[in-house]
Amino acid sequence: MEDKIFGRNPVLEAIKNGREIDKIMIKKGGVEGSLNVIIKKAKEKGIVVTEVEKQKLDALCEGENHQGVVAFAAIHKYSTVKEIIEGARAKNHSPFVIICDKITDPHNLGSIIRTANCAGVDGIIIPKRNSVGLNMIVAKTSAGAVEYTPVAKVTNIANTIDELKKEGFWIAGADMGGESMYKTDLKGSLGLVIGSEGEGISRLVKEKCDFIVNIPMSGEINSLNASVAAGILMYEALRQRNS
Repeated sequence: MEDKIFGRNPVLEAIKNGREIDKIMIKKGGVEGSLNVIIKKAKEKGIVVTEVEKQKLDALCEGENHQGVVAFAAIHKYSTVKEIIEGARAKNHSPFVIICDKITDPHNLGSIIRTANCAGVDGIIIPKRNSVGLNMIVAKTSAGAVEYTPVAKVTNIANTIDELKKEGFWIAGADMGGESMYKTDLKGSLGLVIGSEGEGISRLVKEKCDFIVNIPMSGEINSLNASVAAGILMYEALRQRNS
């Protein structure tokens, strides 16, 4: 697959040349020689490195000689939060961003990016850890939206929320315990937090939110898929912002 780089020299050169890399997997045990160099260079660049069993690397590389290391390269360049905000303000409107708190399903992230583009969202923010990055499945599910809607990858979501607040953003968290989206003001500079598929918004991130918003439910099932919930809330925000 295009988003995987394996072998010590190819991975090391990718890091040196500034390739956008989401994470690196190193074989567990026996880390020596050039693997140590890779780990050092990766940490200098803020790239997540994890140790896994050799069998996992074997399976990922389908029998090819990986030399104990596999890197997962993003298929599109990441933006910065600053670039997203500046891009919105250059269009003379209040910035609207989606903050994905540990979305791990690539289909969900791809769908969120696709809907975000359709709804006029200015950008997506994802964390470096415990989150899917811009891989091939995300790109395909986004139907090409990754080419137009910028995605920023940050070290710490909670700290990023603090920075957004300094820029005049209100932060809304999507959670069943909140106020109805029809009764909530979603206009102005807005960051909408969408939680993970299983656990929702993490405790610290939820505490950072200015308010919590929910989607009214009328059926027997009381929860929605993360990307579906994100889409509904995005379009309610769009409706309000255009009214």
